[in-house]
Amino acid sequence: MRWKTLRGNAGLLVAAAVALLAVGWALAPSVFAGGDPLTGVPAQKLQSPSAQHWFGTDNLGRDLYTRMVHGAGLSLTATLAAVGIALIAGSLLGLLAGAIGVVDAVVMRVVDVLLSVPSLLLSLALVTALGFGTRNVAVAVGISLVANFARVMRSEVLRVRRAVFVEAAHASGVRWYTVLARHVLPNSYQPVLALAAVEFGMAVLAVSALSFLGYGAKPPTPEWGTLISEGRNYLATAWWMTTLPGFVIIAVVLAAQRLGRAIGKGESA
Repeated sequence: MRWKTLRGNAGLLVAAAVALLAVGWALAPSVFAGGDPLTGVPAQKLQSPSAQHWFGTDNLGRDLYTRMVHGAGLSLTATLAAVGIALIAGSLLGLLAGAIGVVDAVVMRVVDVLLSVPSLLLSLALVTALGFGTRNVAVAVGISLVANFARVMRSEVLRVRRAVFVEAAHASGVRWYTVLARHVLPNSYQPVLALAAVEFGMAVLAVSALSFLGYGAKPPTPEWGTLISEGRNYLATAWWMTTLPGFVIIAVVLAAQRLGRAIGKGESA
């Protein structure tokens, strides 16, 4: 096996390990960090990373690693909800747009408008209208991603609907919606799933950014973006309060990007 292939597989394995660790944090935080994320020891405030406190402590003496682990569930759940909203709504719109000409003309004009606005700016506008809270953040981020899924699904539907087996199904008298469900959709979903993995990483950034701006869960809830926001006032004296949570977010985003490319290319570890 060539070195390039080995290196690619090694990167995929690392990405999978990071993703599994993040999922483990979200599903069973007490297994990875048994302390209380909300309670601190004032005598231990602003301690640098050590064997006792892997990520150091914050300004209230709370263990930052524990807060990161327990915050994974809230941040990743919001991200998963956002991607789920975008995946379902965008796939449905793209499927209908690719199959019905009248719907295509309407949907794609809406998609063009949504794509002309930066997704983070659109998320910010939506969450401002919806109100504060993690649930509203997830909905806002999900709506901002719908256009990307609709465009990819539409292009795949237009490609698959020209296939011989689809034309044969139409010629045999099968109803159009049955053809869509049985033949077009099953052969169009792989690029959309790859996009979902890639957009998951971008959604992590968007959810964290909105939490950083104060639109997510209220303190002392340890949401990832909130943790970075809390540490920005201590950059000169406690760099770890922002740097280490930032590294965790970057690692999760890069892992999602790598896994998304692997799904799109059909790779295996």
